[in-house]
Amino acid sequence: MSESPPPIPDARWLWENEPCRAACPVHTDAGAYVTAIAQGRYRDAYLIARQPNPFPSICGRVCAAPCETACRRGKVDAPIAIRALKRFVSERFGVESFGGSAVWHEGHGPVPPATHPSVGVVGGGPAGLSAAHDLRLAGHPVTIYEAQDRLGGMMVLGIPEYRLARGLISREVEAILDLGVDVRTSCRVGTDVTLDELLGEHAALFLAVGTGRGRDLDIPGHELDGVLRAVEFLLNVNQGFRVELGERVVVVGGGNVAFDAARTALRAAARGEAGPTPQPPDPWAQEDARRSLTTSLDVARSAVRAGVADVTVAALESPEEMPATPEEIAEAEEEGIRIVYRRGPHRITGGGHVEGLETIAVASVFDAQHRFAPTFVPGTEEVLPADTVILAVGQVADVGFLGQGAGVELTRQRGVAVDPKEPDRRGRRRPACGRVHPRRARRRGRRSTADRAGRPARVPPPGHGLRRRRQGQDPGGAPRPADRLRRGRDRLW
Repeated sequence: MSESPPPIPDARWLWENEPCRAACPVHTDAGAYVTAIAQGRYRDAYLIARQPNPFPSICGRVCAAPCETACRRGKVDAPIAIRALKRFVSERFGVESFGGSAVWHEGHGPVPPATHPSVGVVGGGPAGLSAAHDLRLAGHPVTIYEAQDRLGGMMVLGIPEYRLARGLISREVEAILDLGVDVRTSCRVGTDVTLDELLGEHAALFLAVGTGRGRDLDIPGHELDGVLRAVEFLLNVNQGFRVELGERVVVVGGGNVAFDAARTALRAAARGEAGPTPQPPDPWAQEDARRSLTTSLDVARSAVRAGVADVTVAALESPEEMPATPEEIAEAEEEGIRIVYRRGPHRITGGGHVEGLETIAVASVFDAQHRFAPTFVPGTEEVLPADTVILAVGQVADVGFLGQGAGVELTRQRGVAVDPKEPDRRGRRRPACGRVHPRRARRRGRRSTADRAGRPARVPPPGHGLRRRRQGQDPGGAPRPADRLRRGRDRLW
């Protein structure tokens, strides 16, 4: 009797058998490096974590850790502390260790000569730097064009320094530049250089401009003085500018999807109509809500550090429904930040300047099927006194540099629309990645940056990386970036 052939790993197999790895945006083999740590092989553990990710030290500190949310151990008691374990090995072998970036560079192997067509990367944030890292290791000369005077994007300009040390960011960015990546900072595409000029200079452009603009909340009073958007507030604080906030600050937090649904429900209730159709909160929406709430808490803690005595966060959810981790909430409350649960923003009060935020009680955020279906309790309006209201209700990309004749289609969320099935008709020479391309990130499982540029994904079976390690090859089991991109180079162009 012949044995049936072993199953070929695909996306479904991965989700069912390695949910932690499948949940990771770059498919880091968390199980392999956790096992290596348990066996005392700390250097191997770092190399496994480093192989698909040029920012292991940063991710060991501020990653959203979707791997822990998906960890099957959580069904027994609590998830494995995967992010903390990554930080543990990064502190011993990462760029912040005594050995500097030596082991970081060991993780990628020899750097090939830059003999392939050149690529321009627009945006020097985590997505752009990751693309530059992978493309350079594939043998392409790469130039990054960054509008700010420094690289790092929202890692530097959005995340407060108390959460992520700037020296650590600089070390991992410098390690990427050491591969031979060229950089032009203070170069805004559309102002200092045109898109057509870049297309004439490079064989392809990679758009990774991020979502550096905050969304407005379309409620009465949103145009008053004293209403700030969270992203702009954090950008100013992290660049050392002083922002006058007054004595009382209210932060409105939540994700794009949650507040879109909430606003629609409020308008329908005001007109006496039926509420909006419940929307299932897909993983992208849940991550967006968690990220926005984390931003809200970052804003609130930054305001406390700026000397504001009274800081309040208004949240749609109950404590049990909050997408932030319990640790984040506990740290904020320890610093004196008050969180008001189950209150939705109704209007911002004041004459020429903000005087308060009127909120309304939330009856429920989700229905019985756990779909977004917010409902409110009429007649429960209350005003939270405020000198400043900061809106952390999502972000959008600033894509004005594309111009009208660039031939690039935009999504409803103002991201770059690229159809992978029609590369010749839309954006053939302008792949996009990161948060500027949210729909594709959601649809394709947030694969690694260079994968989004067109190279095929490959998921090795469990333990594959460990077997290759014993044979003297690279840890992690996946093919090196150069090999993967060369196989798919025709799709990149």
